[in-house]
Amino acid sequence: MTAPALVWFRNDLRLADNPALAAAAASGRKVIALYLLDETLGGPARWWLHHSLVSLERSLAERGVPLLLRRGDPLQVIGETGAALVSWNRCYDPASIERDKTVKAALSATGVAVESFNGSLLHEPWTIKTTGGTSFLVFTPFWRAARAISVPAPLPIPTLPRFEGALPASDTLDSWHLLPTRPDWAGGLRASWSVGEAAAAERFQAFLDAALPLYAGSRDRPDRETTSRLSPYLRWGEISPRQVWHGTMAHYLEAGRTLDATADKFLAELGWREFSYHLLFHHPELPTQPLRRAFEAFPWAPDPALLRAWQQGRTGIPLVDAGMRQLWQTGWMHNRVRMVTASFLTKHLLQRWQDGAAWFQDTLVDADIASNAASWQWVAGCGADAAPYFRVFNPLLQGEKFDPSGAYVRRYAPDSASLPPIIDLAYGRQRALSAYEAIKQDASLTGDA
Repeated sequence: MTAPALVWFRNDLRLADNPALAAAAASGRKVIALYLLDETLGGPARWWLHHSLVSLERSLAERGVPLLLRRGDPLQVIGETGAALVSWNRCYDPASIERDKTVKAALSATGVAVESFNGSLLHEPWTIKTTGGTSFLVFTPFWRAARAISVPAPLPIPTLPRFEGALPASDTLDSWHLLPTRPDWAGGLRASWSVGEAAAAERFQAFLDAALPLYAGSRDRPDRETTSRLSPYLRWGEISPRQVWHGTMAHYLEAGRTLDATADKFLAELGWREFSYHLLFHHPELPTQPLRRAFEAFPWAPDPALLRAWQQGRTGIPLVDAGMRQLWQTGWMHNRVRMVTASFLTKHLLQRWQDGAAWFQDTLVDADIASNAASWQWVAGCGADAAPYFRVFNPLLQGEKFDPSGAYVRRYAPDSASLPPIIDLAYGRQRALSAYEAIKQDASLTGDA
């Protein structure tokens, strides 16, 4: 029992409801924590990670658990710790699945015990099945099946024995250079976010107390603070979906109320996150290839100048420009505006959805491979449960409906109305419909994929 237990942290940067940490604590061994740097992260995600690791390292240190920060081969790093038990919470993207299989097989072959857990989802992606035993491609029946399965209660923070002894080398967080310096473009992020497990809990409680009652009627209004903004905390695992699920239930129970349509709408957003991971697990090509194969022949019209104008929020379409500048300033964008900006790029401008997804993946603090890919395919019309190919959001009408006073646009893009639109909306819409018309006869566009 002198060899330690090692907890390999990934997208689960919290102590509460962390099954891998709980298993290590229950082993009776002294515990070491490890985080291996993902070198592919975009700038805002690296900024968030830095502050999240500061918070995690402090919380672990208070309990006598060291956090090793390393780059490189996980097998080599784990070997240096001399751990007899290694635990982690599972990731579900193809690269992580293959990595974890390789690491588990190699460690097991040397006698190291390996345990993995579900720490990121309400349910494992393979546990939700149709009556025929297959995976889902439509959200509503998927969520109905998922709702029929009970969600385990969140785990408390475990009691952790204080580690004593020699440790392998660890990088310093500053040596990873996750924060921008010259130029320091993160002022908007600092003004918009508090990072870490405690901040996640505070934001969730504030949402329950103030915004949840308004959620059903106002969640599509980017000019109002009526969404939870929990997406980055869920992406980094500073709060778990089980905590959100049961916390919402408890909020209603404490008030002597039963769940209503507002709570159902909010919890369904967890459902869309679950559905995205379900799709990614069963269709690992999701981030790069259209699920509806007819779209492999779609006549995209790549234009670097149009893509750049969209990225910079200089399209001359006020709601689109405000959304893209909110993203650049805060690392986040309201979900309704995400749909509008994505529709404008893929339909009015006929730019590839993969290019839009890549930009979001690089600029969002909540950049999540499953939700990002599934959402972009949904808007483009080529994914599971996709928006019909003939649904082309009119971004001007969307602005009038969801930002009626113009407050959101004035905040983020006050000059947009003075910019010349980069495309005539009527022309762009008709061009998109003509492009879809060319491939719509394929069965994969009619829901038969």
